[in-house]
Amino acid sequence: MQPSDPQAVLAPMTAAAVFMVATIDDGGEDAIRELLPDLAALCRTVGSRSPDGRLTLVTGIGAEAWDRLFDGPRPAHLHPFVELRGDVHHAPATPGDLLFHIRAERVDLCFELAMLITERLAGAATVVDEVHGFRYFDDRAMLAFVDGVENPTGRAAVDAVLVADDDPDFAGSSYVIVQKYLHDMDAWNAMAVEAQEVVIGRRKASNLELSDEEKAPGSHNVVTNITDDDGNELKILRENMPFGAPGRGEFGTYFIGYAADPAVTGRMIENMFVGDPRSGATDLILDVSTAVTGSLFAVPTATFLDDPPGPPGTPAAAPEPDPDDSLGIGKLAAD
Repeated sequence: MQPSDPQAVLAPMTAAAVFMVATIDDGGEDAIRELLPDLAALCRTVGSRSPDGRLTLVTGIGAEAWDRLFDGPRPAHLHPFVELRGDVHHAPATPGDLLFHIRAERVDLCFELAMLITERLAGAATVVDEVHGFRYFDDRAMLAFVDGVENPTGRAAVDAVLVADDDPDFAGSSYVIVQKYLHDMDAWNAMAVEAQEVVIGRRKASNLELSDEEKAPGSHNVVTNITDDDGNELKILRENMPFGAPGRGEFGTYFIGYAADPAVTGRMIENMFVGDPRSGATDLILDVSTAVTGSLFAVPTATFLDDPPGPPGTPAAAPEPDPDDSLGIGKLAAD
């Protein structure tokens, strides 16, 4: 089996991002299959206008869409996002067949690529959610704490994010969960800085982690810290971005978490909303934050997108004849 090139999942954070989630219209499957191999060229075309703009595109495909688009196997851990209802907090599951995660150092590059993609989606898919994110000072979230501090790097990032050979048909791929959160900034800003630090589990100014004694069971970096059966910490790659519209009173964080197994991200979210099994505590950040969307996507390799499978029910291709055996010489020799 030939090695596959991953999409730009591990690309560094940028100053701007656009997140678009779309649903495929009835009968739009052929147009989407035709679009997928063209996405890389669209990204290169726009990016060539500003090579230092670091424009990248990652495309995700939802579980229901996968079965509508492709014949053959599907990624082993692909499934719809699971809605969660705790005693207090709710993580909704919302429609999403396609995700387009566009990143660049310039807003115009993101905008141009998003515009070209939506033009190709016309009549085949409907954009149901679109968020334009921005870098907030020194990579701070809307709540003014540094975000993504625990992201793995180097080989650890590859291991945490990219599917290995245990799913050989999709080695080099990934999974991504997205959630859009809206924040009650009046309630947040009414809290003392020391109380905010307990919610997050870090110092606001220095970004230093609080000691275990200073944290609460519901501190964000407590409930989202999970381990495997051997006690090894499990990591995901967060590419979150703040977004907002002050005139509308909208202040939010777009959560986007990549992982080799979406169950890792799922456990973190379940701890947040339902309760950490170690303490029963839910995430204190949810007292001022409301999730309004939730979707899960497979992120196939760039190689897969360049030459995707045919539609469901496509007859298997006949094996190519051996050029050295076109006259049946091998059979005669064997006889």
